[in-house]
Amino acid sequence: MTSNLPETESRKSASKLSLAALGIVYGDIGTSPLYAFKQAFNGSEFVTATPANVLGVLSLIVWALILVVSIKYLWFVLKADNNGEGGIIALVALLNPWVAAPGTQRNVLMIMGLFGAALLFGDGTITPAISVLSAVEGLTVETTRFDHFVIPVTVSILLVLFAFQYKGTSRIGALFGPVMLIWFLVLGLIGIRGILHYPGVLIALNPLHGISFLFGNGVMGIIILGTVFLAVTGAEALYADMGHFGRTPIRLAWFVVALPCLLLNYFGQGAIVLHEPGFVAHPFYGLSPDWAHYPLVALSTVATIIASQAVISGVFSLTRQAIRLGQMPSLRILQTDREQIGQIYIPVVNWVLMVATVGLVLAFRTSDNLAAAYGLAVSMDMVITTCLAYFVARRFNWNPLLAGVLAAAFLVIDMAFLGANLFKFLEGGWYPIVVAFLVFAIMATWRFGMGRVRDLNTRDREPLTDFFERIAANPPARIPGTAVYLTPPGDYVPAVLLKDLEYAPALHERVVFMTVLVEDVPRVPSAERAEIVELASGFYHITFHYGFMQNPNLPIAMRLSETLGLDISLDEAIFYVGHDTILSARETPFFERVRSTMFAFLWRNSAQSIDKFNLPPDRVISIGRQIIV
Repeated sequence: MTSNLPETESRKSASKLSLAALGIVYGDIGTSPLYAFKQAFNGSEFVTATPANVLGVLSLIVWALILVVSIKYLWFVLKADNNGEGGIIALVALLNPWVAAPGTQRNVLMIMGLFGAALLFGDGTITPAISVLSAVEGLTVETTRFDHFVIPVTVSILLVLFAFQYKGTSRIGALFGPVMLIWFLVLGLIGIRGILHYPGVLIALNPLHGISFLFGNGVMGIIILGTVFLAVTGAEALYADMGHFGRTPIRLAWFVVALPCLLLNYFGQGAIVLHEPGFVAHPFYGLSPDWAHYPLVALSTVATIIASQAVISGVFSLTRQAIRLGQMPSLRILQTDREQIGQIYIPVVNWVLMVATVGLVLAFRTSDNLAAAYGLAVSMDMVITTCLAYFVARRFNWNPLLAGVLAAAFLVIDMAFLGANLFKFLEGGWYPIVVAFLVFAIMATWRFGMGRVRDLNTRDREPLTDFFERIAANPPARIPGTAVYLTPPGDYVPAVLLKDLEYAPALHERVVFMTVLVEDVPRVPSAERAEIVELASGFYHITFHYGFMQNPNLPIAMRLSETLGLDISLDEAIFYVGHDTILSARETPFFERVRSTMFAFLWRNSAQSIDKFNLPPDRVISIGRQIIV
């Protein structure tokens, strides 16, 4: 008799991960019914809720969910993973563009990918604002008495949400999946209630209604297509979170729960408007019976908080990836859970997001106004994702004809949505683009400055062979203990050691050069973490390898050195780190001076080695110098 236990356990694991994916992956797209459908008939640019227009908008939403989310992301893009990890930076890393010369195809693709990542920072501020605001606006459906409370309540919820980020989501994260499962089931149930009022709404499944709407309304039809796009914002999240859950759970959660419930709810909203046009202002809340209205407001508020949390966590993760790949300044990153690698908190990013999100609520005031700022950044990001996915598919030997046809088809859809969202630029669409350019400028400035610093460090360092010959000819005094010098890769003496010898011509009995390499893979197994090379008597070089999704912790990593034959006591070792001060050159053109000044500012405010690598503060000696860039 054969046992079905492994298969049963596998199914249980997949079900558990699928439930968790509902909370984290589909939180954003799952709250879109609060505002996506109604915006076509209530925004600054809208169409009248005639039966033909209702069916046309509904048909476009339905097929956007099928073509963009189900086919493009769930079937095509999800195939491109970097050792199980997804997201636009992981997609860029698959092309290995870091060694590409400027102007080459790989270099251009890297720039595109990094700009796409920058676009998601703008989205990270808009999603919490529009989601929570649209939920709280449900208070005004029954009465106007609560109109003056919408903004204060929304701001209060957002302030509490950001204030508690430092605690992490590990304790309450287990509730995300069950709560969002309830949310999706409620979406489906109230959607069925609406459909029963007007079953004929199901003919919107015919794509001809959407096509007829587009061509029958001219420019306005294209503008409304930008509103339809609100129904699929959040699709990027399912790709970015692939490393946390895997392909199968993400696909199961979508096709078994999320997609059916979303379709039922959108059909229900269309039906209730066709049945009673007075509900066009708030079709979502019109689906529920009167007694369930305020409980639905409460549930939708909780759902939008979960969706916001997922987006905020995603921005934290995106920032860490960019830092690990050397594309952004080092920031203080706190691990909020010892077991879950994705549970991190970045204080600076958190407070910047909070100020930006609250500022958006105060500036735009309503979800209808805020919707104008939503969509342009995400649609641009989807275009970039399609382009990168094509080149990744070619690199992994996909059939060129199949890859080309699929990419071209997806680009037609992506470009149509991008063109539609461009009409929103002056109404608020400029905001995420400005944010993206600011973030991208920081990335570009950091790459420029770090390149200059590396060049100067390389020029000032002494080759190891020359160094060993020099100390052999004139041996310095040796003192007891172990000295650890952090150094970039290469056969050179750390600049900090040379400075140290200038101040005090003595060396420790054991000298360890330590290099931390961040590979272009998400994670490096512990068994492959350390490499140790004995350079000379009493001199060693340790190289620690990390993935861009991992946080280097040198004290923990150093314990691995014992298994490789080098026992280093953390209670006795002294860590020597450089503390460089960056100065901008005055005798340079204006643009160069501005860029150098900006890099100097970023350098001063970036995390130092003691923070990045969790070095014990009482065992660290900093040696400073000034560098002019």
